[in-house]
Amino acid sequence: MGAYKYLEELYHRKQSDVLRTLFRLRCWEYRNLPAIHRCPRPTRTDKAHRLGYKAKQGYVIYRVRVRRGNRKKPLAKGINYGKPKHEGINHLKFQRSLQSVAEERIGRRAGNLRVLNSYWICQDSTYKYFEVILVDPSHKAIRGDARINWIVNPVHKHRELRGLTAAGKKNRGLAGRGPKYAKNRPSRRAQWKRTNTLSLRRYR
Repeated sequence: MGAYKYLEELYHRKQSDVLRTLFRLRCWEYRNLPAIHRCPRPTRTDKAHRLGYKAKQGYVIYRVRVRRGNRKKPLAKGINYGKPKHEGINHLKFQRSLQSVAEERIGRRAGNLRVLNSYWICQDSTYKYFEVILVDPSHKAIRGDARINWIVNPVHKHRELRGLTAAGKKNRGLAGRGPKYAKNRPSRRAQWKRTNTLSLRRYR
């Protein structure tokens, strides 16, 4: 096995003494850094390369910290002047994952870069930490590389805001295949609209 394979196997055992100690130290270090900051190199080299990272010009790694927990409804004094059905305040869950939120935040911060992918690093009781791979679409090393220059196309601006990254597609229900996922394609809303629209053509 190569070195990356050993690293991958190590991360399959996240509750081992080695990784628990490592995560505890990393969380302590990252907690004292800004919520969004650039990394000199990926923390999980094997994972970053599996997700498309290359150690060359034009590729950037940013580390993002996201606060864990549900999404409390922002109402004054917790009062919802409506039907009892909509009275819930505390136990409401955000429809997307914290990973996609991390991608969104760095995507807004670094508007000149394109979000390629992201991965989990560590977490504690309050935060989750992700590293996001970004690509500079104006760099010659990217524009001249046939494997990655698809991201230069303007249609890929802010992929993370439109649910086109891997984390975003997973939240849209597009990660799976087969008959159980037929209702999710091309999107849940489009499928619902197609089945609930009565089409009365002139010649039918």
